Amino acid sequence: MFARNSLNIVSRKIKSAEVPLRRQYHGTSTMNKKVAVLGANGGIGQPLSLLLKLSPNISQLACYDIVGTPGVAADLSHIPTPAKIQGSLPSPGSWPPKGNEGLKDALDGCDVVVIPAGVPRKPGMTRDDLFNTNASIVKTLVEGCADYCPDAVIAIISNPVNSTVPIAAEVLKKKGVYNPKKLAGVTTLDVIRANTFIADNQGSNPQDVNVTVIGGHAGITILPLFSQVKGLELSDGDRQALTVRTQFGGDEVVKAKAGAGSATLSMAYAGYLFTENVLKALSGEEDIVQCAYVESSLTDAAFFASPVKFGKEGIEEVLPYGEISDYEQQWFDKMIPDLKKQIEKGINFIDA
Repeated sequence: MFARNSLNIVSRKIKSAEVPLRRQYHGTSTMNKKVAVLGANGGIGQPLSLLLKLSPNISQLACYDIVGTPGVAADLSHIPTPAKIQGSLPSPGSWPPKGNEGLKDALDGCDVVVIPAGVPRKPGMTRDDLFNTNASIVKTLVEGCADYCPDAVIAIISNPVNSTVPIAAEVLKKKGVYNPKKLAGVTTLDVIRANTFIADNQGSNPQDVNVTVIGGHAGITILPLFSQVKGLELSDGDRQALTVRTQFGGDEVVKAKAGAGSATLSMAYAGYLFTENVLKALSGEEDIVQCAYVESSLTDAAFFASPVKFGKEGIEEVLPYGEISDYEQQWFDKMIPDLKKQIEKGINFIDA
C-alpha cells in the first residue's frame, strides 16, 4: 500500500510537470536549426555538444567523430531538451568505393558546423606544432562541408586557427563554394579570458566586461584592447601582465593539467557562446556582434580577428576595431608579420 501510494504521488507530480514543459518547447519559435559538431568525442567536442544540447535554438544536433559518437549521442539523448541527437562514425570501406556516408549524415541539412576536431596541445607545444596533423583533419572535414552543406556557416576551433581557417577557405575555393560570409575562426576564448582576467584585476563582475580582442588566435597575434574598456585604469605592470596572460592563457592550462590535456572546458564554453550568437543572427535577431577571425581588409593580413556583425546570411559586416593605444600599437606591429606567415602556411598547405 505504501509503495503504491508513493508511486501515485510521483506519477501525479510528473503529469503536472508535463504541461508547462510541452508549452515551453512548443513556444520556442527559433528552434529550427541543425548544428553539427565534428570531433564530438574529444575533450572540447563532448562538453561543447552538451552545451549545444541545452540550446533552445537547435532542433537537431549531429555529433561526428572517428570513434565514440554513438555513445556520446546516446548519452546526450537522455537530456530532456528539444534538440534531437544523432551520432555518426566514418563509413567503413566498400566496393565500389563511395563517399563517407557517416559524415554525409552528420552534415546534410546543417545550418552551422563547428569543428573542434584534432589533437590537443601538450606541454612545450605551440599551436604551430599541431599544424601537420590538424591541417589534414580540417582539410578532410571541410571537403565534406563543401560536398554536403555548402551553405552552412563553418566555425573553426581546430588549432592553429590562424592557419586552419585559411586552409578551409582554400578547400572551399577549390570546390567552388567559398563564401567569406560563411567561414570564421572562433576566437571567443581570447575574449572571455580577457574579460575574466581584467574583472579579477579590478574586482568587478566579468559578466559586465566586454574586451575587444583582435589579431589572431595564437600567442602574440592575440591583442586585447584594454585601452577601450571605459573607466579602466591599469598600471604599466598590470597592463603588461594582463596582455601576456591573455595571449598565453592556453599555456597556463596546459601546464596546470601536467600533460593531460589543454583548454577544453573553457574552449567548449567559448564555442557554445559563438555558436549561439550565430544561430540567433541566422534566425533574424539583430545587432549580433562578436569578435571572430575572418577574411578581412582591415590590415595587410588576409584574415584578421575583429568585431564582426552577424546576420541571416552569416557574416554581415567586418567592423573596424577602433583606436588603439601606443602600447597596443607596439604589439600590433609585432603581430602582423607573424600572423601573415601563419596564414601563408595554411594556404601553402593546400597549394602544395
